[in-house]
Amino acid sequence: MMNEINNSILTLILALPLAGAVLVLLTPDRWRMPNWVALMISLATFALTLHLPAHFSGGLSGFQFVANLQWLESPKIFYHVGIDGLSLWLVVLTGLLAPVGIVASWGAIRSRRKLFYALFLVQQTAIFGVFVSLDLILYYGFWELSLVPMAILIAMYGRKDGPKAALKFFLFTFIPSAPLLLAILWLYAQRGSFDYTSLQSDIALGLVPAWPLWWVAMAFLVAFAVKVPVFPLHGWLADTFGEAPVALAMVVAGKLGLYSMLRFHIGLFPNESRIAAPVLVALAVIGVLYGACLALVQRDFWRLMAFAALSHLSLITLGIYGLTQTGWEGAIYQILNHGVVDGALFLLLGVLYDRYSTSEIGAYGGLAAKLPRTGTFFVFGSLAMIGLPMMGGFVGEFVILVGTFTGVSKGWAIAATFGVILGAAYMLWLVQRLFYGPESKLAESTPPRDLRFGQMAVLWPLAALMLAMGVAPMGWLPTIEQGAHRALHAARFSPASATPVSMSGEGQR
Repeated sequence: MMNEINNSILTLILALPLAGAVLVLLTPDRWRMPNWVALMISLATFALTLHLPAHFSGGLSGFQFVANLQWLESPKIFYHVGIDGLSLWLVVLTGLLAPVGIVASWGAIRSRRKLFYALFLVQQTAIFGVFVSLDLILYYGFWELSLVPMAILIAMYGRKDGPKAALKFFLFTFIPSAPLLLAILWLYAQRGSFDYTSLQSDIALGLVPAWPLWWVAMAFLVAFAVKVPVFPLHGWLADTFGEAPVALAMVVAGKLGLYSMLRFHIGLFPNESRIAAPVLVALAVIGVLYGACLALVQRDFWRLMAFAALSHLSLITLGIYGLTQTGWEGAIYQILNHGVVDGALFLLLGVLYDRYSTSEIGAYGGLAAKLPRTGTFFVFGSLAMIGLPMMGGFVGEFVILVGTFTGVSKGWAIAATFGVILGAAYMLWLVQRLFYGPESKLAESTPPRDLRFGQMAVLWPLAALMLAMGVAPMGWLPTIEQGAHRALHAARFSPASATPVSMSGEGQR
């Protein structure tokens, strides 16, 4: 019985939000019925994701919870899904953020609720699919599917100029997907398979022509770098953060592109990744500093969060392209922490925007006395974001910087550390301007209304998780460590030194 559940659990996780989207569309649009149906579906899906860490075996090699069924005979496309230590917690994080996003949208979405929640649930299926797909065409289908609901909902629910921001987001992220598809088809033409593990082995054995492989790897990299985004491919980010509904802003940046770099760029093309790594490391450090400096001068809190995200995601990119096991562990851990903290902060900023109808930081001030619960949670989330010791952000940043300092370059590590320090400056400045100092006219003229029960019910677990990830990181790191070790070894990198390993097993130095 348990084997049957394990073999079908990923399919259930993919199918439930999709079925929920259909159910939402059939639900009467009154008494907030679409909200409740979407919330119940998201909570049920999250419960299913918790089956994965509960039954994940750290002693097994390769992927687990695998389902591999032929979909098409010609071309050979399989429904092939599975997870390992790299993707396990990202699936759980996606499941966690879905109910958070629905609660954050509860009062903000007042029209066409059925369409909003249906598309939001479709988006969840797409994100899950990216993390579990082991067939390149299946992966590409989910990758493209993740763009469509996002663009539609930004256009429909943008705060000021949603259609323009949606078009910018779609063009930035969709155009690089065309070369990605061509690259996937070229690999199929060479080896007759879209299977990830088969292609990884064939490329490592030299069965794919080397010269075109560089351009194929570049097509993969550019598509992923735009989605992260990596500096200077971040032109869509600030407008999208400024216009996207809160539930979508939580998932718009980072996780899909960063995971795809680990799995499908470095995992498939280790030699090409090693060549590109110095450039990616340099761009990542520039992004850390550039994003932090721009965040310091923003006067709109959505744009501040956008450039803060650029800085934090660039630090994760630095951990990935340092090509060390320590860096990979820190990168995955920081993706998890970034998702949890951003979920809380975006929910709180959404509360402020819905209450006061402005995102201009200068319009606020002195809210701590009127909204003590909001202020307390925002301070707590901000401290987690800047990496205060005993918080999850400290662990992720520290591990990334240690991996960079010892395995890549002391200079790059020192430069990135300055970006982390600047992160503390802009977040503490934001806290001071929003919640402390003289009470603004806006705060004086608007009756206070603090967090509701539903919002508190979401924020308390997120706050506890931020603390737990800082105090007890070994609840997550062993699984991540095993996944990073095996992924680096499968990609012919030595996990200890990150030096590509020859087929004879001897490191090349």
